[in-house]
Amino acid sequence: MALAFRPLHPLFAAEVSPIDLRGVANRETLEEIRAGMDRYAVLVFRDQQLEGGEQLAFAERFDGRLHAKTGAAVLGKSRLGNEALTDISNVDETGGLLSAGDRRRMYALGNRLWHTDASFEDPPGRYSMLHAKVVPPVAADTEFADMRAAYDALDEETKLRIAGLRAHHSIAYSRATLGFEFSREEQDRLPGAEHPLVRVNPRTGRRALYLASHASRIVGWPLPEGRLLLRELTEHAIRREFVYRHRWRVGDLVIWDNLATMHRGVAFDDTVHRRELRRVTTLDLPLPA
Repeated sequence: MALAFRPLHPLFAAEVSPIDLRGVANRETLEEIRAGMDRYAVLVFRDQQLEGGEQLAFAERFDGRLHAKTGAAVLGKSRLGNEALTDISNVDETGGLLSAGDRRRMYALGNRLWHTDASFEDPPGRYSMLHAKVVPPVAADTEFADMRAAYDALDEETKLRIAGLRAHHSIAYSRATLGFEFSREEQDRLPGAEHPLVRVNPRTGRRALYLASHASRIVGWPLPEGRLLLRELTEHAIRREFVYRHRWRVGDLVIWDNLATMHRGVAFDDTVHRRELRRVTTLDLPLPA
C-alpha cells in the first residue's frame, strides 16, 4: 500500500500514514520514504514501538552506515551501550534526573542551539531519526528550519557572494558559546571539519544553506567578517515562515534531512521534568546506484 504524506507546514514537513517501521525492509517502501524526504525534508511517523536495536536496524536498512563519533562520546560511555544510538535525555544510568551542574546536562544544553547534526565531522550526518520514549507534560518541542526555502529566498547578489564558500564546523566552538569547556584531550578528539556553505541534494539538485551553531568561521576570510556573514545568514534562515515546530508524543519517530534543515530543542525545565529521546544519524556518503 502506498504511503500518504499529510503536510504539516506550507513549505516542508509531513506526517506519514500509519506504518510500523520495524517491519519495513522492502526497497520499494524505503525508496518511497526517501522520496518523501526529498520533498518534505522532515517526516513524522506516529506510534512507533521501536527498541534501540530496532531503531538502529531500520536506519541501516534505510540509509547505510551510522554516525558514531558524537561529541557526547568524548565525555564517557553511553548508558544505552551503543555510541550510534545517541541519548537525547536528561536522566542518568539509574533513571534519575541529571543535576543542574552535571557536565552531561551542560553539554546537552547545546541541543537548544540551531544546529545540523554531525556537521563537525567528515563525512557529516545525512538523515537523523529521533524517537520519543518519555515526553514531559510541558512543551518540550523541536523546531526545524527549511534551509532550501531560506536559500531560495536570498537575493541573487547574496547567492553569488556565498557561492563556493566553505565554513569550518566545530562542536567545541558551539559549546563554548554556552560556557561549556572541553578538556585539551577532548578537543583533540573533536578537530572539526570544513563543508560548503551551500550544499546540493544529489538526488533533486536543490540547493540549501548549510549552517549550524557549530559553524565557527568562513575559510579564508578574516574572522570578524566571516562570523558576521554566518550570523546574518542564520538570522535569515530562522525567520518564522521557514520554521516548523514539532510537539512530541510518545512513540513519535521524526526523520529529518541534515542537508536541507537546521533544528533546535525548545527550552523547558529539564531539572524537573523527565524526557527521553533516542537519535540515530546516518553518514552522508554517496548513495549506491
